Amino acid sequence: MVKPISRRIFLITAAVTGTGLLFANREELLKSQDDLSIDKIIAKLRQLKEGAVHQSTGTWDVAKIFSHCAQSIEMSITGYPEHKSPVFKLTVGSLAFSAFNAKGQMTHSLDEPIPGAPMLPADVDLTESYNRLITALNNFQIYNGRLAEHFAYGLLTKDEYERAHVMHILNHLTEITS
Repeated sequence: MVKPISRRIFLITAAVTGTGLLFANREELLKSQDDLSIDKIIAKLRQLKEGAVHQSTGTWDVAKIFSHCAQSIEMSITGYPEHKSPVFKLTVGSLAFSAFNAKGQMTHSLDEPIPGAPMLPADVDLTESYNRLITALNNFQIYNGRLAEHFAYGLLTKDEYERAHVMHILNHLTEITS
């Protein structure tokens, strides 16, 4: 089901896009692009796993965060169940991704499920969700087929999707503390 763009989403995205492009410079872009790899995020997740007990400062617990991130990666291969309108994807969505990509950092609502995606179980095991995320990242890395169109950003290359996935995970990791 295609949903119309809301005024709130439009204004927020316009603000993020403008701000993101103002702060991005060549040096920041090059540094952030090098850091936004699946290999680097897997290493970061392994460090996180080996550390102390972790808690979430947000609405979702750590296991739900990992499951949500895994679900997003899986859907980049299998397809997203619900999409923004084509006009949204060609304008606001692609501008938002461009701003995030230029800045090397994503910001989004951290308790918002993927539109139309199956609800994440409330009682998912932390180890199980961690393993699901690592498996999803590894599967994405070796996948050579056609990737699904992103529900908000539209068509992305594999490299763009990789950066989007890593930025998405990093954004969610801001809510995880020791």
